[in-house]
Amino acid sequence: MNKYNITIEYSHSGNYKVSLSDHHGSRNVVYEPSVAKALDYAKKWCENTDERKHEKDIMNKAIMESIALDRIAGITTSTSDSLD
Repeated sequence: MNKYNITIEYSHSGNYKVSLSDHHGSRNVVYEPSVAKALDYAKKWCENTDERKHEKDIMNKAIMESIALDRIAGITTSTSDSLD
């Protein structure tokens, strides 16, 4: 089941604050100049939920593989993962 939390509220800056979260735990906040643009952004963000999750999973896998390779090469310590 897909679940989204979308909040659009007027901001003191004259823009509309769009707060979003989805069923994968992704969150985002943007500011748009109008309600129409805020709704358009929210719609597109929700449409891309599964693609965003897939991209995040790929990135996480690549990071874990890099850490494993660094350990094999002996370039990590208990306080550094050599990713910075």
